[in-house]
Amino acid sequence: MEDIVVLPTYNEATNIEGIIKAIFTEAPFVQVMVVDDNSPDGTGEMVRALMHQYPRLSLLAREKKEGLGLAYIHAFREILKRKNIRSLTMMDADFSHHPRYLP
Repeated sequence: MEDIVVLPTYNEATNIEGIIKAIFTEAPFVQVMVVDDNSPDGTGEMVRALMHQYPRLSLLAREKKEGLGLAYIHAFREILKRKNIRSLTMMDADFSHHPRYLP
């Protein structure tokens, strides 16, 4: 069974590495799906680089900024293709939702 954290991003280069590390420190069993709206600050590229370090990390790269609501809808459509989902958590990448609460 999969526990999935959806992390929508736009220009989160200053936060993305820290939040991903904190999520996997607090909840190493989760899958993290970053949904990036083609951030001009390189957030998506940073996530791609981190995927080598964190095998449970994935990136859903979108072509343009379409907003938070559509980012979640896009992620949910991808996630619902999976069969073994136990939980789905939505978080912000700026630590306004702290990873310590995940477990």
